[in-house]
Amino acid sequence: MVINIKNFINSHVLKTKMNDFQDLEHIDGLSISTISADLYDKTRDDLVMFYFREGANYASVYTQSKIISENIKWNLSLRSKKIKSLIVNTRNANAFTGQKGYQGLKEIAEEVSFQLSKKQIEDEDFPRKVLPSEIIFGCTGTIGEKYPTEKIKKHIPDLINKIKYTQNKLVWIKAAMGIMTTDLKPKLAMEKCKIGNMKIKIYGIAKGSGMIFPNMATTLGYIFTDANLSNDILKKLLKKNIGTTFNAISCDGDTSTNDMVSIFSTGKIKNKNVININDKNIKDFDVSLHSVLLSLAKRIAADGEGASKFITVQVNTCKTQEDAKTIAFSIANSSLVKTAIAGNDPNWGRIIMAIGKANIDIKINKLAIKLGPIKIVEKGQLLKSYLEDDAAVYMKEEEKIDIVVDLNIGKKNFTAYTMDLTKKYIEINTDYRT
Repeated sequence: MVINIKNFINSHVLKTKMNDFQDLEHIDGLSISTISADLYDKTRDDLVMFYFREGANYASVYTQSKIISENIKWNLSLRSKKIKSLIVNTRNANAFTGQKGYQGLKEIAEEVSFQLSKKQIEDEDFPRKVLPSEIIFGCTGTIGEKYPTEKIKKHIPDLINKIKYTQNKLVWIKAAMGIMTTDLKPKLAMEKCKIGNMKIKIYGIAKGSGMIFPNMATTLGYIFTDANLSNDILKKLLKKNIGTTFNAISCDGDTSTNDMVSIFSTGKIKNKNVININDKNIKDFDVSLHSVLLSLAKRIAADGEGASKFITVQVNTCKTQEDAKTIAFSIANSSLVKTAIAGNDPNWGRIIMAIGKANIDIKINKLAIKLGPIKIVEKGQLLKSYLEDDAAVYMKEEEKIDIVVDLNIGKKNFTAYTMDLTKKYIEINTDYRT
């Protein structure tokens, strides 16, 4: 597989090294194709296909925005128990495009159906017809622009002709780069685990850099496994694990119209049948799925538009997890906190402000705050031993900043992940369409 060098250059990842990524390899039952459909003015991969020759069980969570993209509407309308293909395009969100945008997906699905059905006849001993209703879509890019139906349809034969039945690390990186927009780095993660005594792979890719704030799901995330799991089990596992992973990140407090996270199971590993997510045989898979989702979510937050610092906001010992989450995001979404961190300014008063505005009942005399290893507030009082110069050195020297808040009134915790707010963020978003 040859990587498109122009894609590397145009996607701003010249400094990315191959050894920055895990060694994702082949998953049985999955094929991948990535091409340029000329959706951008510059040459780069912008159309990606994931093809399941024998179909895949699947589950998705989608944005809870009241305005959703046409591809989300399409996906929600499907009733097929198995999916044959996922098509992802960049540059155009297909949101606020109305009936024409939806009709465009229908036409593309019909073309993909026709071309993949031909591919089945060419390659399979027992070919199956691929139906339009077995195809789902991911779209990302600018909202409100005419969907490039004809451009995408025109390139479907090429996309299918370049299907790779065997994946390797380069194929996965190419696919992860093909779904990027303002991201600076492709985002990949993997885990290996067991269901019973059968070895299982879980691979994932994601994109996201701006318009990131969780509400059921956020950005685009696609998880693939060779396990044999039903749609119901996949859905329950995804919903269980999304809350503390993709729903624990925020870059700018804005929820997209296109957010989706999906998991696909090819069923190629004949593991024990799982009918309950509390089955002890699924425990290792459950933990590994959470690890893949959290790794991808953290990579999104760390690659937030213009980011120079990755920030972890850990809120502990609250009465409820919802209280902890509310306070954590009040801090994580505070422009004043984020700009202070960008400027290496240990202005802990802004953290106090963000805790207070969360409107959660607290006991001031039990409040504790730390910045990394440095204790600032304890029992509601500024520590006499606190030295601002030490905190400033920590912020200047570290790329990963940890804010820890203890309310000491309960047993529930929540951790949010975000990034700082820099001048570069403004530059990226003022120049986004030009």
